Amino acid sequence: MKKTTTITAVLLATALIAAACSSKSDGGTNASPSVSAKAGESPAASVKKEKLALTWFVNAANSSQLPAADKDFVKKAIAEKFNVDLKLLYMASGPDYLSKINTMIASGDIPDLFYMDGLESVKYIKDGIARELTNLVTPEAMPNYFKYWITPTDLKQYQVQNVFKRAPVPYTKKVSRSYYVRKDWLDKLGLKMPETYDEMVTVMKAFTEKDPDGNGKNDTFGFSTSGNGTTLPFDFPEFIKNGLVGDFVLENDQFVDVRTDIRMQKVLDDVRKLLAMNVVDPDWLLNKSGQHIEKATQGKVGIVLSAGGNDAYDNNANGLQVKTKAVTGVANVDWQPFHIGAKTGTWVELLPGNPFLISSKTSEEKAKRSIEILDWLASEEGYLLTQYGIEGVHYKRNGKQIERIEDAYKRDVLDNGNFLSIYNWFVNFVQGQTDKFGLEIIDKSITARDKAISEKLKTYKLLPSVGTSLTIKEGMDLATLRKKMSEYHIQILFKEKDASNWPQYRAELMNKYGGKNIFGYYAEQVTQASGKSIKFMSDN
Repeated sequence: MKKTTTITAVLLATALIAAACSSKSDGGTNASPSVSAKAGESPAASVKKEKLALTWFVNAANSSQLPAADKDFVKKAIAEKFNVDLKLLYMASGPDYLSKINTMIASGDIPDLFYMDGLESVKYIKDGIARELTNLVTPEAMPNYFKYWITPTDLKQYQVQNVFKRAPVPYTKKVSRSYYVRKDWLDKLGLKMPETYDEMVTVMKAFTEKDPDGNGKNDTFGFSTSGNGTTLPFDFPEFIKNGLVGDFVLENDQFVDVRTDIRMQKVLDDVRKLLAMNVVDPDWLLNKSGQHIEKATQGKVGIVLSAGGNDAYDNNANGLQVKTKAVTGVANVDWQPFHIGAKTGTWVELLPGNPFLISSKTSEEKAKRSIEILDWLASEEGYLLTQYGIEGVHYKRNGKQIERIEDAYKRDVLDNGNFLSIYNWFVNFVQGQTDKFGLEIIDKSITARDKAISEKLKTYKLLPSVGTSLTIKEGMDLATLRKKMSEYHIQILFKEKDASNWPQYRAELMNKYGGKNIFGYYAEQVTQASGKSIKFMSDN
């Protein structure tokens, strides 16, 4: 019997970086690499100015680490180009990141520039922590940022409280959310790749009951996700089954907040039915973020959802495919993408996401210098340095083709705390998009299988976004509404006989918890951005 656990960032660059301590032909030496600054990349970058000390607090994986100063060729390049001593503080975004920045603010030790969650940035603007950016974030001051990544319309629609105190990091409209399934398990059990909801459930059931790993034990589940103890994740396919895609959508000129929509009653009933089949990892609710992926790599789960895009690539050392092989020792592991909403819509196009802010205590000169550095990070030169390293040392360039020198990259980057992942925080959401600069990446580590996965993901249909970033105004409490909403979702799933009370709970969310005002205000913003009359129908 299966063991059940508790429920749980000037124009296109005319010069690239040159290597100082290595020839361009030998692929690098053990000498410390360096970069010589050249004019033409960003405004005033080559003009020698007073040296400034800057502190930034940015989003980066906790597992990454800055190297010793003599190994940090990005810090050296920034120092030479902009005459600054840049101190980078970093931490993965989340509760701990927020707690750290709040502690720094309370002590008065505010970073000059910092990355922030979109919703929290509204509070910091209201509290006077962020400074005005009107004369800083402009096409003249940030030509690369505007040429390649952010449009003036994006920026205008991203402002809140009738002030310009935040700006989005570069982003992409595309999203690669996909379910991944153990195709080797499908093959063993004689099952085809699921295309519909019912076929997906059939696979879940077989993965749970028919010993797909052949170890003679009843120790696998069909599906898992991570609820972090509080939340019904969008990973559940019952959202797609009931026509609910994305967080916010427009339907017939109506604004829809998916998770409080009246159709959630059917979603919740369908999730209840799925859970009753015992085909879902019983710890899904208590799983912390990413823990379901860990279980998949351990061979315990056969279907998971990932937005990584390359998560099942043969060349992704941290992805599902490689890790599952390493952990389980199974040579024929084959994670493949599929989606029951591939033809109807897997998600909505992305909008500008999280912003960067500059402290209201930061001097004008420090603010300007920070902006210059950000624009350089958004340029071809900065992008290549923070993504691929130094030309002739860590990558070879042949015209518009870029090819990484794997041994040198491993030696100087990966084995030095994978530190480029800290410096490329500004372009984290547009990694790999070298086509913006007309460049092509030659990556011999990408297999035919990887390319096939990439092509399949490109076929997925994305629905249009609501067309503008959405913000709340003073007096609105979206966080409390969401918390109560999630409580009701979980209550229905585990404490009630069905979802018949959802209309009553929804009415309470709309009235007592301000949903009608919040989502009505969202509809007003969409109306203003689109020129169409958009309404939020709280009684639908």
